[in-house]
Amino acid sequence: MVTELFPGVDAIYSTYLQVPSTSQVDTPGSTHRWHILDNHEELQQRGIDPVGTLLCVHGNPTWSYLWRSLLNHVSAHSLPWRVVAVDQLDMGFSERTGTFRRLADRVNDLGDLTGALGLTGKVTTVGHDWGGIISLGWAVSHQEQLENVVLTNTAIHPAGFELPAALKLASHPAVHSWGTKTSPAFLRVTHSLAQPALAPEVRKAFMAPYTSAAKRDGVANFVADIPFSPEHPSRPALDEISQAVRSLKVPALMLWGPKDPVFSDRYLRDLLSRLPHAQVHRFEGSSHLVGEDNDIAAPIFQWLAGEKESRNTSRAESLGDYRPMLAELDSRTNDHSAAVVDINPARSLSWAELGERVNALATGLRQIGVKAGDRVNLLVPPGIELTSLIYACLRLGAVIVVADAGLGAKGMGRAIKGSGPRFLIGIERALTGARLFGWPGTRISADNLPAAKRKLLGVAHTLPELYAAGGKAATGSSAFEPADPDADAAVLFTSGSTGPAKGVVYTHRQLAAMRDTLRETYNLKAGSALVAGFAPFALLGPALGATSVTPDMDVTAPRTLTATALADAAAAVHATTVFASPAALANVLETKDALDQVQRKTLEGVSLMLSAGAPIPEPLLAKVQELVPQAKVHTPYGMTEALPVTDIDLPGIRTAGQGNGVCVGTAVAGATVAIAPIDALGVAGDKPEFTPNATGEILVRAPHVKDRYDRLWITEQHSSSIPGWHRTGDVGHLDDQGRLWVEGRLGHVLRTATGAITPVAAEHAAEAVAGAGRAALVGVGPDGIQAAVVVMETVPPARKPGPASSELARQVRSAVAATGTDVAAVLVVPNLPTDIRHNSKIDRAALAGWAAATLAGGRIRNP
Repeated sequence: MVTELFPGVDAIYSTYLQVPSTSQVDTPGSTHRWHILDNHEELQQRGIDPVGTLLCVHGNPTWSYLWRSLLNHVSAHSLPWRVVAVDQLDMGFSERTGTFRRLADRVNDLGDLTGALGLTGKVTTVGHDWGGIISLGWAVSHQEQLENVVLTNTAIHPAGFELPAALKLASHPAVHSWGTKTSPAFLRVTHSLAQPALAPEVRKAFMAPYTSAAKRDGVANFVADIPFSPEHPSRPALDEISQAVRSLKVPALMLWGPKDPVFSDRYLRDLLSRLPHAQVHRFEGSSHLVGEDNDIAAPIFQWLAGEKESRNTSRAESLGDYRPMLAELDSRTNDHSAAVVDINPARSLSWAELGERVNALATGLRQIGVKAGDRVNLLVPPGIELTSLIYACLRLGAVIVVADAGLGAKGMGRAIKGSGPRFLIGIERALTGARLFGWPGTRISADNLPAAKRKLLGVAHTLPELYAAGGKAATGSSAFEPADPDADAAVLFTSGSTGPAKGVVYTHRQLAAMRDTLRETYNLKAGSALVAGFAPFALLGPALGATSVTPDMDVTAPRTLTATALADAAAAVHATTVFASPAALANVLETKDALDQVQRKTLEGVSLMLSAGAPIPEPLLAKVQELVPQAKVHTPYGMTEALPVTDIDLPGIRTAGQGNGVCVGTAVAGATVAIAPIDALGVAGDKPEFTPNATGEILVRAPHVKDRYDRLWITEQHSSSIPGWHRTGDVGHLDDQGRLWVEGRLGHVLRTATGAITPVAAEHAAEAVAGAGRAALVGVGPDGIQAAVVVMETVPPARKPGPASSELARQVRSAVAATGTDVAAVLVVPNLPTDIRHNSKIDRAALAGWAAATLAGGRIRNP
C-alpha cells in the first residue's frame, strides 16, 4: 500500500541523513540533518540500476516537494533514473542551522550532501529560482560528474537589470522581516503566481515546512542574500559562477514560464548568452512555478532519453545548388530598371539603387554592433524600407524577426518578448509600444524624430543616420562575409489562429529553397512583376528577381485591400503576378464596381493570381477569374512552416468536384505529402502512408520546411517526431489521383461515440443550405462521446447569437446527415470569430467553448 507523506509524494521517498559540513560558517566538525526526496530505495526494490542521477535544487520559498512530478514519472514508467530532490539547509524539512548561509555556502553545502550520498555516476542538475544558480555552482565545480543541465525559471546574474519589483519590495528594510519571516506573506505571494491556481492541498503542502517565524529564517535570509548590488557579499560568488557557466559544454534544457514577474524573459536571454547551445521551451501563459503550471517531467525525461536535437536532419533534397538570397540583387548592380515600388507615397528604387541602399544600411548596422546571429526585430510596414532592412540583415547574417501587427497588440508583444531580439527597428507607433510594454532590443527609429520624443522612446539610432554613416563608408557586397547557409536567417510567426503565435526559424538555405520552389512551381523568373498583398512576399520578391510593389493597404488587415488599390499597384509595375489572401480578394470583389476602364484593363494584363491563407470557395475564385480573365488562378496550400506545400488551379478545383474536404491539389516542386492515419479518437499515428482515402494528419517533406520552432522544444519534438517529416496539425486524405484534400485541423476533429469526425465536409453541407453563410462544426462534451454542433452565420446576418430557427435547424441537420454526421444542435451568430492576420481562419476552439456554455443555459453572449 502506498502511503503519501504529502499529496503526490510516496513516503518511501522521504529520507533524512546527517551530513558533515565543510562550510566556513560552521564550526569545524559540525554535521547537519538534511531532508531529501530520493527514489534510491524504490529503484533497489525494483532491481533497477540507474543510468544517472537528477540532482534537483529548489529555490525560495519552496522545497523538494516542487520536484515530486519527476519522482512520480520515474516510478510510473519504471525509468532507470535516480532522482534526488534536496531541501536546502534552513529550508523545507532540513535543519535550521541558525547561521546566515550565503550563495557560496549553499553551493558548498550541496557538495557536502552529494559527497555524503556517494554520488559517483553521471549527474544532471535541475534547478529553479535561486536553486538554479546554486545547482550551476555545483555543476561548474563538479564537471567531471556533470552530464546535463536543466533549468526552470531562474537567474544567473543581474545582467544590468534592476531588482524585480516583487523582490525589491520583499528586500526593503521596512518590509523584509515582516514579509519574509514574521508573516507567511512571501510564501503566499509566491504560491499565488501559479497558473492555474494551486489546489488547496498542494498549497498546504508547500506551506508545511514554514508554519512559524522560526521555521522561516531561511526564507528571509535567501531574500537578503540576493546579490544585485556590486558591493553585496555574495556578488563575487555570483560573478564567478555566472562566468564559469560559459565553460559548460554539456547539453542544457531550459523550461520557462514567460509570465513570471520575477525571472522574466530577460533572464532567459541572459542565460542563453552564456549557454547558447541550450534547448528551450517557453510555456506561454505560465508563470514562476512553471513546474506546477505544466507537466515538465515528461519532456525532461524525453530529452534525457536522447531526443535533444531539434533540427530536422533528414530532409528532401534541394531543387538545385544553394544560391544565396542576395545572389539576384548582387548580379544586377548595373540594372537601372525598377526593383521595388512604393505606392503611398509614390517612390521607387532601381536594382542598382536597392543594392547600394542595402550595402549602406548593412554597413551602418555593423557600425553600431549588429553582427551575424544577432536577432533584429523589424516593425516596419512592407515597402522599400522593409525590403532594404530585410536584405541588409541577410547581408550581415543577422536574423530577421518578423512579428507583424496582424497578431494583435497582445500577440505581437508576446512574440517579440519570446524571440528576444537584440535590436528593434520600427516606426513611431511600434517604438511607442516597445516603450510602454518593455519590448527587448536596442531601439532604432525608421524615421528621424525630435530630440525630446527620441529620448522619451529610448531611441538609440535612426535609419537615416545609419544610411548616412554606411554610405560614407562606400562598401560593396564583397566587404561582407557570406552567411553560413545553415545559420538562422529569419524568425517568422504563425497567424495565431490555433493558439499563441509560434516563432518559425528558417536558415538561409531554407529561405533559398522556398524561393526556388516558388520560382519552379509558378515560373516566377527574373523580370516578373509582383503585387505583394501578402506580407511574406516582401521578403521574396527581390530574391526572385521580381519587381515588387505592395498595394495601398494595411497588410495586417487584408480586408483593407480594395479593387482600385490592387489595380493601381498592378499598373505601377505592369504586374504579371498578384498574391493576395482570400479575405483581401473578397473585399476586392466587393469594391470592383469602383474600377474605371483603365484599371480594369490593367487587371486584364495579370497572368498569374495566387491566393493562400485559407480555403477559397470555387464561386469566389470564379468571380476572381472574371476580374483577371487572362490569369491562371491558383490557390497554393501551405503554412508559415512550409510555403507552399501543394497547388491547384481553378480548372483543377472544378475537375475535383465535391468531396470530403477541400481539394488543394498536388505537391509543389521538391515537396512530398503523406498521411499519418488517425484512430477512432482522432489520434494520429507515426508512420507516413500514401494509401488513397485514408484520413489522417498531413505530413510534409520538402527542402523549404522550417528548421524548427523557436524556443518551443516540446512543440518541435512533436512536429518532427517522424524523421524527415513535418507534422502540419492539419487532417486530410489523398485521393486516387494523388490530390490532397484538407478536412480541417487535428485539434478540431470531433471525438464522438461513433468515431472521429473531421469538420469540413459537414460545414460545406451546412453552407449549401439556403440562407446559410459560413459554418463551423464543433464538438461539445467529453472526448469519446462528443455531440456535433453547427455554429453558423446567416444571410442576412443574425441580429444576435442563439439557437437557429426550427426550419433552418431542420434543413441544416438534413444536409449534414448526408455526410454521415448527426447534428445535435444548430446555433447562429452575427459573425464567426476568425484569426486577426488572415481574417479567414475560423476559431473553432473558441466556438466549441462558447457552444458548450450556450447549450448549458444562462445568458447567451457573442463568441
